[in-house]
Amino acid sequence: MPQYDKADIERRMKGAVESLKGDLSGLRTGRANTSLLDPVVAEVYGAMMPLSQVATVSAPEPRMLSVQVWDKSNVSAVEKGIAKANLGLNPMTDGQTIRLPMPDLTEERRKDLAKLAGEYGEKGKIAVRNVRRDGMESLKADEKKKEISEDERKRLEDEVQKMTDSHIADIDAAVEKKVQEILTQ
Repeated sequence: MPQYDKADIERRMKGAVESLKGDLSGLRTGRANTSLLDPVVAEVYGAMMPLSQVATVSAPEPRMLSVQVWDKSNVSAVEKGIAKANLGLNPMTDGQTIRLPMPDLTEERRKDLAKLAGEYGEKGKIAVRNVRRDGMESLKADEKKKEISEDERKRLEDEVQKMTDSHIADIDAAVEKKVQEILTQ
């Protein structure tokens, strides 16, 4: 049975691109967006939990996020998690609700966010290249086991490289779009 599975490689590369797009949506531009708090985790009940599992996040105003913590004992842990995420937000606690006013982005903060978008893009490219490496290794293993010919291996390696190039181009386009959004809003 050949190890090489084109559909699996395509699925994993798409997954890396989708993960990057999710990370990029968390980078803020000028408006309050609930996905900004997606990467935030809080230490509650002895475990690190995503904010979505301990609170409700909403955007009641264009420049304000509201975090309604379900359990009063977790409010300080959620506050610490938001502060640790280094999003440039200043939490204000009011009972079980944490309000997060969105400050105007300074030019320096915009550049930092643009740089962070680039770092996310690089991580996405590394993930895609790792999938490519796995595909190439499985092709070599298939050739070694005499399940495919050398010509077939080379043809399939070209196919894997084309998939890789396509997904890396998608990553570059997504990062470039986000950087433009950050720098212009």
